[in-house]
Amino acid sequence: MLRSNRGIKIFKNIILYLILLIMAAITILPFLWMLSSSVKLDREVFNMNPFVWIPKNPRWQNYADIWTKVPFFTFVKNTVFLTVVVTALQILTSSFAAYAFAKLDFKFKNRLFFSYIATIAMPWQVYMVPQFLMMRSFGLNDKLLAIICLQAFSAFGVFLMRQFYLSIPDSLCEAARIDGMSEYGIYLKIMLPLSKPAIATLTIFTFVFTWNDYLGPLIYLKSQHKKTIQLGLKMFINQYSSEYGLIMAGSVLSLIPVIIVFLCLQKYFVEGIASTGIKG
Repeated sequence: MLRSNRGIKIFKNIILYLILLIMAAITILPFLWMLSSSVKLDREVFNMNPFVWIPKNPRWQNYADIWTKVPFFTFVKNTVFLTVVVTALQILTSSFAAYAFAKLDFKFKNRLFFSYIATIAMPWQVYMVPQFLMMRSFGLNDKLLAIICLQAFSAFGVFLMRQFYLSIPDSLCEAARIDGMSEYGIYLKIMLPLSKPAIATLTIFTFVFTWNDYLGPLIYLKSQHKKTIQLGLKMFINQYSSEYGLIMAGSVLSLIPVIIVFLCLQKYFVEGIASTGIKG
């Protein structure tokens, strides 16, 4: 009976892993095709008879030509600046507000928190036009500062950080207050060092969203020298719609920073604060 149950369990695990492998293959297949197409000539990209993953003569020149066909470096520079600034501001504002909601007591705290979090359920398209009119009235149309101001605050980030701060024992903050540490000191020296997993998660979400954002820059940025990489790729597709190898090379280059950020921060996803518990 035990052997039979063990055999059934092994069989179920095999089926589960096969399903996961098939799903992973389906997910990664488009990226592999994009990578393969980025080193091909245009006539080879859609050649399916037979389909070749690695061409005999890879055209690495595609990765050099993409920088000269359009001002790709300008697009990358604008995107890096915008993404880094927005990510840093969201981490600062979200963690700071989350500390107040999680560890401080003030009037109407829960009502204010739930009112703020409720904005997550509101589609961006609802207040897209009022935001644009407000930024234009501030004279921020066609400026990166408009996107920075709108994306510097995140209800999702506050919710994520608050939920993590709630798992940190209140006795740590109380002990620090008894020792004479200010609330700013507790936030900087206790809460932030313990919240690396939550900060890493928020960093990845914010970085990926800002880096891949297309509609926001499309609405606010009109000048070519202020466009981001997503708008630059769209402009390149409009001008060189038949040069698929170059289009795929630009798409691969746009993915590299996202992959680097994810690989650098992925270890914090599985970390908790169990190892930082109270001793003594």
